[in-house]
Amino acid sequence: MVAVIRAHGLTKAYGDLVAVDGVDFGVEPGESFGVLGPNGAGKSTTMRMLGATLQRTSGDLAILGRDPAHEGPIIRAHLGVVPQQDNLDTELTVAENLYTYGRYFGLPRAHLRERVDGLLAFAQLEEKRDVKVDALSGGMKRRLTIARGLVNEPSLLLLDEPTTGLDPQARHILWDRLFRLKEDGVTLVITTHYMDEAEQLCDRLVVMDGGRIVAEGSPQGLIRAHSTREVVEVRFGSDRNLEVAAHLGGIGRRLEILPDRILVYSDSGEHDLQEIVARGFMPVTSLVRRSSLEDVFLRLTGRSLVDE
Repeated sequence: MVAVIRAHGLTKAYGDLVAVDGVDFGVEPGESFGVLGPNGAGKSTTMRMLGATLQRTSGDLAILGRDPAHEGPIIRAHLGVVPQQDNLDTELTVAENLYTYGRYFGLPRAHLRERVDGLLAFAQLEEKRDVKVDALSGGMKRRLTIARGLVNEPSLLLLDEPTTGLDPQARHILWDRLFRLKEDGVTLVITTHYMDEAEQLCDRLVVMDGGRIVAEGSPQGLIRAHSTREVVEVRFGSDRNLEVAAHLGGIGRRLEILPDRILVYSDSGEHDLQEIVARGFMPVTSLVRRSSLEDVFLRLTGRSLVDE
């Protein structure tokens, strides 16, 4: 099968500032592909190039088998885009937002009316059909934005921070909608700051930092490669963490000292927690958990989500 996206040496520079620095990656049909990284890593610039709205400085890029430098309009006609910020028309109803957007693609009116009905069902917004956008909750607006991005039946959907600002219940509803799209064979490219979201949704992902890709693989593969089986989180108070950490040498594989806690990367979390206590240090709070993508993110970029 032809790759949906293929990038080689992809670079975008603004004068002396190199926002994306020679990255290589590919996305296969039906794959859910994640792009992670701290602010300023080059994620948004990469997404704009994938969306055929920003020209690359150098390198090769093929989207749906076409070069966006020469066939941008054709590519955009087959893309679905969900921006980070909802940009719905607040003067129109839910159904009118979908219908009007569909007309931009030149879809026939009769086909579009049927398509709108299907998208309202997909987004669980059938009862809000004739309600104006301003009356919707944040989660409903997000689902409507995703439904709007599907109006042209795209084979590739780009989602930039799809659940930012949503409460946990709304996030899980949205995850369910994205799982359904993946089951239907839609290729997803997702940027997110939520590590649990990336673990849930992404078959494979890249971690970017400073415009470059610093790691690539499946969520579990990255965790195995860059972290330990378990992590012990201990807190001694922000004024004591650094002092205590100096006495924890030899415990676990390595330590990470954050402003609010100490992380002990461990093959046996309970054993290492007992060793900390045996050395005379009683944490205010403690937690033994499995390693996650957040630990990988911290190891590769030197930043935790607290820094974002």
